[in-house]
Amino acid sequence: MKEKPIPHRRKLEDNYKYTLILFNDEYNTFDHVIGSLVEICGHDPVQAEQCALIAHHKGSCEIKSGMKKILLSMRTGLLDRNLSCEIK
Repeated sequence: MKEKPIPHRRKLEDNYKYTLILFNDEYNTFDHVIGSLVEICGHDPVQAEQCALIAHHKGSCEIKSGMKKILLSMRTGLLDRNLSCEIK
């Protein structure tokens, strides 16, 4: 017997399909990027350092997933600190 998806649940899951991506740049120091990820995204220092290193070596790093409204606020905070990022 095939179960039918619950419409409310699908809509709730759709809210969490967004990802905030940090891009590498040649302007900001690792300390600035790490501090920004800790303060704005709630990362612990080790997680923030790993994200900064991944972005540095690969060009970008997915730093947060969640609801678009929350990620938009984080994106604004990171852009205010001259970090390059986008939501996908």
